[in-house]
Amino acid sequence: MRNRDRAIERRNYVIDRLQENGWIKQADAEKARKEPLAVTNRSNGAHTFAGEYFAEEVRRDIFERYGEKKLYEGGLSVRTTLDPKIQVMARKTMVSGLVNYDEQQGYRGAISKLDISGDWGVKLAEIKSLSDISPWRMAVVLETSDQSARIGFQPSRELGGAVSKQRETGLVTLDGVRWARAAQGSAKGKTPNSVAQVLSPGDVIYADPLFTKEGQPVEGQYRLRQIPEVSGAMVVMDPWTGRVLAMVGGFSFDQSQFNRATQAYRQPGSTIKPIVYSAAIDNGYTPSSVVLDAPIEIDQGQAGVWRPENFDVGKYMGPMTLRNALRLSRNTVTVRLAQDIGMPLIGEYARRFGVYDEVPNYLSYSLGTGETTVMRMATAYSMIANGGRRVKPTLIDRIQDRYGHTIFKHDQRECRGCDAPGGWKNQPEPQLIDRREQVLDVLSAYQITSMMEGVVQGGTAMALREVGKPIAGKTGTTSEAKDLWFVGFSPDLVVGLYVGYDKPRSLGRSAQAGHTAAPIARDFMKLALADKPATPFSIPAGIKLIRVDAKTGLRPGPGDSGRTILEAFKPGSAPSDNYAAIGLTDDDARPPQVPPPETGFIMRSGTGGLW
Repeated sequence: MRNRDRAIERRNYVIDRLQENGWIKQADAEKARKEPLAVTNRSNGAHTFAGEYFAEEVRRDIFERYGEKKLYEGGLSVRTTLDPKIQVMARKTMVSGLVNYDEQQGYRGAISKLDISGDWGVKLAEIKSLSDISPWRMAVVLETSDQSARIGFQPSRELGGAVSKQRETGLVTLDGVRWARAAQGSAKGKTPNSVAQVLSPGDVIYADPLFTKEGQPVEGQYRLRQIPEVSGAMVVMDPWTGRVLAMVGGFSFDQSQFNRATQAYRQPGSTIKPIVYSAAIDNGYTPSSVVLDAPIEIDQGQAGVWRPENFDVGKYMGPMTLRNALRLSRNTVTVRLAQDIGMPLIGEYARRFGVYDEVPNYLSYSLGTGETTVMRMATAYSMIANGGRRVKPTLIDRIQDRYGHTIFKHDQRECRGCDAPGGWKNQPEPQLIDRREQVLDVLSAYQITSMMEGVVQGGTAMALREVGKPIAGKTGTTSEAKDLWFVGFSPDLVVGLYVGYDKPRSLGRSAQAGHTAAPIARDFMKLALADKPATPFSIPAGIKLIRVDAKTGLRPGPGDSGRTILEAFKPGSAPSDNYAAIGLTDDDARPPQVPPPETGFIMRSGTGGLW
């Protein structure tokens, strides 16, 4: 493509060597030298399945394992875990989510300005465009009016690098710029009523085909696009094996090769809460345990007093069950819970799940103020989804050398009876021996899963109810809404994602993960689970489902709220008619079990005694 003459010279040199060594005849050599150099145009293989970030991560992995020489010269055969269909779905929904958010912030203007006198195509061809955002195409505005703008598309290059002489044009209509409210200035927030208000001749832009409501492209008509400033990442994983099925590391690999799924350390916010609740459930709490949602002050010595707030600042709901506290993501409940069981225990669970390497004894870490990656969070949730078994994320199933010998295999389970010399002779079927560590009790894992189903059914992740399949998950909105997260799973598929600026800044005063991140996960799950049955989460042996009052967590009786649910309990942990709440106590001790009055609750109130 770039050095045609030198390429022909090199080809002819090889032909000469073949002839000199007697491997080909002179007539064949002369014929081969006279043939034109054939070049087949094709996209990079990674582009065909939108998996550039995935492919690069595999390359890095092999480089770290075996070094540069074996990577490029070792003749390795690598079988990856990527599912091309899932990858396309992940890329499509993640990019769409980033673009939708970015367009809501307004139009920031043209990429650059171009002198369109003379041959605008040659000039436009010199501007670098992103190669992996099809069907978007770079174009220059040629003329504008109130109803439309005529644009000329960036021409392709022919063999040898020459700019194609073909010039393709189209129209950006008023419907194609309706979203392009000014991002700043006096016109900020106003919907344009003229294309000329948005575009002017010489503007270099991106455009893609305009579609009807029925999803059909409108011939010759296009929509204005802009490269989003906001970014993010998504990881899709098999929770039983840790196999990464898809990975999106950002909007465009051609724009930035920084993989935000594995390299960007961000605050996970409230998506850390299922880990905190796992530690509590695994150590004596139940989903019906009651903790107080009320103002709390933590004396931090020289650092002053810390007053954690809920998202709806200044609003509190009083005593509530852990299920409801997770469903509604109440921060003060989580801090009280962490204060009661202790940050060292929570830190141990965070390390077990692989979320953090080290956890300082700061209560704020229970609200997700530490930093981790999407890959780590998806892996942690996989361990909850699979019943508490440790999984190690992998992008590679197997590596073979040039001779076909397996030099790496991800699945380390022992298969007893898989090798059967002489074929089948009525012997028992093979057994897979799984020796992976149990990082969370299987009963606790189901209880947390059930609680996170409640987050989807009636909490901060209600957007995913539209999927119509059993899904458990948790949203996360960090301080000042600098990161918006969702991590969740169906019985056989885990998805984790975040949205945020590369240089963290607020995504907006009203930005919430439930309105931004959860809908991206919803759109992905709709596609990924479209042909899957609505399989419920498996209930492990030992779990008892007992009907309790949805508000108090007690068995239904006089004075209940009228709404009951089936709650999951371990043997011997079902609620009695007694009631206790973790509240504001001097010594962080749990209040004694005391019978409730008919009209309210009894809880310890520090030096104030019982009220």
